[in-house]
Amino acid sequence: MENWIDSAVFYHIYTLGFCGAPKENNEEVVSRITKVIDWIPHFKDLGVNAIYFGPLFESTSHGYDTIDYTKIDKRLGKNEDFKAVCKALHEAGIKVVLDGVFNHVGRDFIGFKDLQKNKWNSKYKDWFQNVNFDGRSLMGMNFGMKVGKVILIL
Repeated sequence: MENWIDSAVFYHIYTLGFCGAPKENNEEVVSRITKVIDWIPHFKDLGVNAIYFGPLFESTSHGYDTIDYTKIDKRLGKNEDFKAVCKALHEAGIKVVLDGVFNHVGRDFIGFKDLQKNKWNSKYKDWFQNVNFDGRSLMGMNFGMKVGKVILIL
């Protein structure tokens, strides 16, 4: 039996750029992601049957400095907007794949903010590897860190 991915023709969308989102997240919610719906006829003309969205989770700037993996970036709209996009793509026979890089977080991620505040007492300290609270980082933080379980995108 053939798996759908074996015959998939993907179109990759860097959501923040494709949708014309501002470089920095200013917390304003603007429904830009629905722009993708207008492109469905073009995708079909190209023979595209799968869209690879990356990145689209709530972030501070470039998308891989994730703040919240449960919400799409405010610069793209609300979760309901993305749900409508997925529904329209699925109705057109186009699969949806999300770029979820779950070992990357940004400085505004709840676990990292808690680590900065509570250090060794942080309930998230085991989410990060090679944390050293005895020094300062190159970025001026009150601890250092090496690449490990979760990578901090500076």
